[in-house]
Amino acid sequence: MKISINRLKEYLYLKESPEEVAALLTQSGLEVEHLEPFVSVPGGLEGMVIGEVLTCVKHPDADKLSLTTVDIGQEQPSQIVCGASNVAAGQKVVVATVGATLYPSTGEPFEIKKAKIRGQASEGMICAEDEIGIGTSHAGIIVLDTDLPNGTAASAYFEVTQDLILEIGLTPNRADAASHLGVARDLKALLGRSLCLPVEPAIQVEATGPSLEVVVDKTSDCPRYAGHSDIARLTRRGGTRRHGNRTGLTRGSRSGSGRDTNQTAASGCAARGGACCYCKCPRT
Repeated sequence: MKISINRLKEYLYLKESPEEVAALLTQSGLEVEHLEPFVSVPGGLEGMVIGEVLTCVKHPDADKLSLTTVDIGQEQPSQIVCGASNVAAGQKVVVATVGATLYPSTGEPFEIKKAKIRGQASEGMICAEDEIGIGTSHAGIIVLDTDLPNGTAASAYFEVTQDLILEIGLTPNRADAASHLGVARDLKALLGRSLCLPVEPAIQVEATGPSLEVVVDKTSDCPRYAGHSDIARLTRRGGTRRHGNRTGLTRGSRSGSGRDTNQTAASGCAARGGACCYCKCPRT
């Protein structure tokens, strides 16, 4: 069973390291087999920053390339050769700096290096969404709508989540721990801390169908009623019998001679308005 450290922290305060939490759980009988890092975007967008295209001109030796200067929050802007048709001055873009490893949506990861493209130095890469693993589009570079300072980590803009996952070898006798809340309760007891249950918003349900009033005349014969008001007939073993505007649930039984007989439920719990009744009423 996989348990998220981040999710556990929603239920109780944890100052212990994930390794210490794993050891505590193992000692209590919930054996943690291993810890596994998790990142919501492959590579965590390490080495990628938000930049601003200051200038954009045609590459002198290539018709389909542009020569740009990009402010990535350093003292000097970086010169980057870009092949995207939608690049333009004034844009906020995602820049993979030299040394960054990209994890594209398809294909193998690759590292960004200083290069010369058609005789012009290129110090980085202006990225499309499929090149950094956040989507599949390769129609052009990502143009951001943001006021974040140049040089801000791209992971902050895209809210990349990093976590550690506990892989617990849960035994059949510990079904109580088959959830994040169950594991948090064990930690609460082990650490002597209070449990904090997240506040869930109330679910508001609006009635959309016609209202139907059901009256039980003899509660001694029919202590509980449940039914469907939107069906005209319900077959249960023996089928249904109609009595005027009421449909009583019938029950099939087998007589001693082997013939099938149908009996309706007591009149005290006969359904109103075409509903059907489920109860343990005596047969009539």
